[in-house]
Amino acid sequence: MGPRLIVLDTNYLIRIPVTGSEELKKVEDWLEQGERLACPAIAWYEFCCGPVSPREQALVLSLLAGGVLPLGEEESATAARLFNSTGRLKSLRIDCLVAATALTARAPLATSNERDFGKLVPLGLQLV
Repeated sequence: MGPRLIVLDTNYLIRIPVTGSEELKKVEDWLEQGERLACPAIAWYEFCCGPVSPREQALVLSLLAGGVLPLGEEESATAARLFNSTGRLKSLRIDCLVAATALTARAPLATSNERDFGKLVPLGLQLV
């Protein structure tokens, strides 16, 4: 079995450039263990909206061996299912897109927002 893919939420992307952050420590541990990192396109968009420097963008992108995962038909349908299954809460619209990308990739999601994403765990989302 090859390295595991871990999907990073926006809050991880934001905190990777922050020296000493808990998220950076976890990312470094995962990379040391040979894990592959990726992020959903919607999270990459949120991260790039900044404020973020080109250097920070390049740093984060260099760690994403799994790349920026697209938001396609399957991810969109899965996100809609998650959204409808959680009571159609507007606050979860973007989170459902992020979660759907992880679910479609069959990968756990790394997030600092366990309060919101925890609502999606009973629907199959795995958090790390």
